[in-house]
Amino acid sequence: MPGVTVAAADNLCSVNAPRNAPASPRTARIAGGLIAVEGAAGLVVGVVELIRGLTAGAESPRGAYGLAFWLIPMGAAVLAGGWALWTGRRWGRTLGVLANLLLLPVGYSMAFPSGRPLLGLPVLVLAVAVLVLLFSPGTVGWLDRGYGRRGADADEPGEATGEGSDGR
Repeated sequence: MPGVTVAAADNLCSVNAPRNAPASPRTARIAGGLIAVEGAAGLVVGVVELIRGLTAGAESPRGAYGLAFWLIPMGAAVLAGGWALWTGRRWGRTLGVLANLLLLPVGYSMAFPSGRPLLGLPVLVLAVAVLVLLFSPGTVGWLDRGYGRRGADADEPGEATGEGSDGR
């Protein structure tokens, strides 16, 4: 990338938590574990559907392939997001929030219009629980501290660290 130093590029692409980052709170680690379980479940269902499509065990092989090719990458991404939160990396929260916002209507529609409350209610309860953990004061405070903000007045880039807007 022109104009970007190797150190800056390594910093942008690093999957390691910064050395000086505050430890992640228990709420973020619990949410990370639950999100990882959701991702693993998506992967398992995706692989099962792929196998059903390949072995002609599915009523509609196209439907099985479509579900598999959607669930496998989504499950892997959600699993990675859960792992990220579990290990103290902030970027996993975004994947967790998006996945669980999508699970809310899925759980609701399985529980009520489809008449399958034994399937839908656990999905709905899990999604709500994870969202509560992700938006809890401990998790939000941890995310805020990670960006060097010291107070409500630190709205400008670099203001909390004394840097100018050009990063110097």
